Amino acid sequence: MWYNGFDKKFIKTKEVQAMGYCSTVVGQLLRVFPRHEFEQVRRAVQPKKHRRALSAWTQFVAMLVGQLAGRDSLRGIVDAFSPQSRKLYHLGLGSFSRSSLARANEKTPAELFEKVFVALLARCQSLAPPNQKFRFKDGGKVYLLDATVIELPLSLFSWATYRASKGAMKLHVGLAADGSLPSFVDMTAGRVHEINKARELRLPRGSWVVFDRGYTDYQWYQDLTKDGVHFVTRLKRGAAVQPGAKRRGCKSAGILEDREIRFRGVEGVFRTVRFLDEARGEEYEFVTNAVDIPATTVAALYKERWQVELFFKWIKQHLKVKSFVGGSMNAVRTQLWIALCAYLLVAFIKFRSRLGQSILQILRLVQLNLFERRDLDELFCPEKQKIPLHNNQLSLFQIYWDSSDELQGFFGDIRYNNCKALGVKDVERAEKNGSDRKSVV
Repeated sequence: MWYNGFDKKFIKTKEVQAMGYCSTVVGQLLRVFPRHEFEQVRRAVQPKKHRRALSAWTQFVAMLVGQLAGRDSLRGIVDAFSPQSRKLYHLGLGSFSRSSLARANEKTPAELFEKVFVALLARCQSLAPPNQKFRFKDGGKVYLLDATVIELPLSLFSWATYRASKGAMKLHVGLAADGSLPSFVDMTAGRVHEINKARELRLPRGSWVVFDRGYTDYQWYQDLTKDGVHFVTRLKRGAAVQPGAKRRGCKSAGILEDREIRFRGVEGVFRTVRFLDEARGEEYEFVTNAVDIPATTVAALYKERWQVELFFKWIKQHLKVKSFVGGSMNAVRTQLWIALCAYLLVAFIKFRSRLGQSILQILRLVQLNLFERRDLDELFCPEKQKIPLHNNQLSLFQIYWDSSDELQGFFGDIRYNNCKALGVKDVERAEKNGSDRKSVV
């Protein structure tokens, strides 16, 4: 922004805006959840501030950069910051070492970063696009419920007992079908069954939940129905059911049967839909408590459940959730929560930009420019931020005009129209003379 002394006004141009000061990419990402808000959350978790060598803010930024930069060790995280000290003064970070970062991961409660995740999730949800696939009369949202195993070697994580020779933690996720955002997340020991966490959920009335056969619990089905929550899942093989009357309606492609059923010892009438996937040649049998939707919608809802599997695959492939920099349960939980925060920051940029780029594409651009001073709008849409060249810049090299309507110069081909827009008079003179190739500088 330039000050004009003649009219006493501030003049803002695209050229000045593009050439002006710009924070680093990581600094702009952290504006989504700035430090003063982080400190508010920290004071709620830790009312009494203990004097430590490393602040919680520095720990959060360091571990976040480790996720975004793809660093899987404490040495790698420290080395990522070492050459960038002059660029990162605006972040308010203190100096840290491997040992101080390791101690912070051990001592700082993981609940702090869980609350940061919840706050970031609320901001992402405000920008998430609405679900275009499923729209119901009551406006209920669709949640995709599942859990994944985070494997941990027992030799290093003795507390993570899962099986006789295998350690693990479980990541429980309820993914919103609109925007692919995790609406609720929890972490438990590997031995905790999925249905135990599912019973603790309190879903809004009128919502929809889709899950696989690992959540089979007929009593839970009854509780969901009483709470006004619709569900879609697969019928377990060998399930003890009492078949009822077939439902009438138009037959659709792939629908083999639509029938009412009852579970023994459970109140209420449920519904089964047999569906043939012609592409794979496989037959599926779904069960639901929704009686007012077409059978094809039941099959489409369960097919949408695959999005949560893709979510687990994405975070395991592109974030550091398979190798850990700390050995305690608190350190592992801290790293997982911050990894999910990194996912939300990238998703926030995707929703805000509205350019149709995937989350992976945005993550790759962020990784390549993490410590660069580039505006995010210019980074994701560079064609909108081009600065036109000035006439005096053209004098640095020689440019020629030929019959192909192009100017050929030292740095490559430049279109004649672009140079004409800059007011290059020699180009117009060359056009009038009709020369096949003349010097214009």
